[in-house]
Amino acid sequence: MTLRLYDTDARQIREFTPLVPGCVSIYLCGATVQAAPHIGHIRSGLNFDIMRRWFAHRGYDVTFVRNVTDIDDKIIAKSADTGVPWWAIGYANERAFNDAYDALGCLPPTYEPRATGHIPEMTEMMRVLIAKGHAYAADGNVYFDVRSFPGYLGLSNQDLDQLLQPSGEGETGKRDPRDFALWKAAKPGEPSWESPWGPGRPGWHLECSAMAHKYLGSAFDIHGGGIDLVFPHHENEIAQSQAYGDAFAAYWVHNAWVTMSGEKMSKSLGNSVLASEMLKRWRPIVLRYYLGTPHYRSTIEYSEAALAEADAAFSRIEGFLHRATERTGDILPAAAVPAEFSAAMDEDLGVPQAMAAVHTTVRQGNAALAEGDKESAASLAGQVRAMLGVLGMDPLDSGWHGGGDRGEELTGIVDSLVRLVLAQRTAARERKDYGTADAIRDELGAAGLVIEDTPNGPRWELG
Repeated sequence: MTLRLYDTDARQIREFTPLVPGCVSIYLCGATVQAAPHIGHIRSGLNFDIMRRWFAHRGYDVTFVRNVTDIDDKIIAKSADTGVPWWAIGYANERAFNDAYDALGCLPPTYEPRATGHIPEMTEMMRVLIAKGHAYAADGNVYFDVRSFPGYLGLSNQDLDQLLQPSGEGETGKRDPRDFALWKAAKPGEPSWESPWGPGRPGWHLECSAMAHKYLGSAFDIHGGGIDLVFPHHENEIAQSQAYGDAFAAYWVHNAWVTMSGEKMSKSLGNSVLASEMLKRWRPIVLRYYLGTPHYRSTIEYSEAALAEADAAFSRIEGFLHRATERTGDILPAAAVPAEFSAAMDEDLGVPQAMAAVHTTVRQGNAALAEGDKESAASLAGQVRAMLGVLGMDPLDSGWHGGGDRGEELTGIVDSLVRLVLAQRTAARERKDYGTADAIRDELGAAGLVIEDTPNGPRWELG
């Protein structure tokens, strides 16, 4: 089956045809590092991590670029309020984003460029745009002339005459209020870089065009980001890049929000849930399941109840894999995923339908275990591992078992201690001291462990 994606520009699902056979190039608008990430921010990186993994599974050579916007109005304002240098604010929050991506199992990007590292590329792009009549300098600023680009607003499908362009403080000298800034003249005390038009800093939109051009060339396959970036950010990227002479992105893919009480999660609204706080309360693999299993174009309404449901659903999958491994020995992922899983993923990354295939296979596997059919159970468990592996959610993968050798060492120590306590419980049951046996089980449960009595003896796992 041919892989298909919903293209925001075409407003329909399109068959995916790469510009270079066998290769896929993806540019994702990454973090603006003004503050630590909430789970809405991390959802975008996770959704595109799943896209990247699926392309790789299908045999494509993937180049994945995710940028960092390390200078903007809010970073500068926070620096002025706190006295902390702008670059220190940006770096601390960049680390927080990457810590969250790493915790949730996102693969590192092929390249992760910062905006402030690409001023020369932006300067060159502005020179060309001015020479072509698409941009102009005024009061130390440089603006893009939106009326010079006939295709403007094609992505967001707006009427130029009705447009209200977001504008920042100090953007003086515009010929048209809808023109947008490519370069912002420096104000006293602000960080700035030299340019032919005077000291200043880049506009938000220009940086992505310059970095996409540098790392992916004049044309690439997929540009991604949150649905809130369609306008003005992505609309303005298209205008300046194509006016410069680039074909730019062939497909535009956008993920939906995480909301609370129907509103987009946002620090400015005071309704954000920090990723770092969630990782203290929920296992990272459960958070990945929660954020990654809804369709990327569907809104996730955050609630503790929904997270608890995700935890229970994933625990059922995990429990089957542990039981199958105990009864049949080590199980390797199957060489291929089931056809229904592939068909779901090929149709606009249909993760919900793909997960339905996972849960169906788990039910079949549990039935096989109940019937004592170890061969079928092992085969089905291998299929489950293969499907979860593609999604980055295989609980038996070593990447989910702590930090390297030390993590494995600590896991072994805990396992030894729990088995010692379970041996005491078994001894109590054998001497018919059921009160002590039940008390041991209750204490282990209070510590967060689930104990299951099996034909091969008691087994434990985290609750």
